[in-house]
Amino acid sequence: MSAISEFFHAGGYGFYIWGSYGAAILLMVGELTIIKQQYRTILKRLSRMARMNAAEEDE
Repeated sequence: MSAISEFFHAGGYGFYIWGSYGAAILLMVGELTIIKQQYRTILKRLSRMARMNAAEEDE
């Protein structure tokens, strides 16, 4: 076996090791996506609230 193949095979546990890394990366990317979406939602709500407050002050 070559060194690279041996590295990825990881003594017979390669599937579990690399699968765990893949799942962790997938979850981190998913979490970042959710956080980004929530951030945009919060900014939209704050903008809407600021417009409502400005409209109330104008009355």
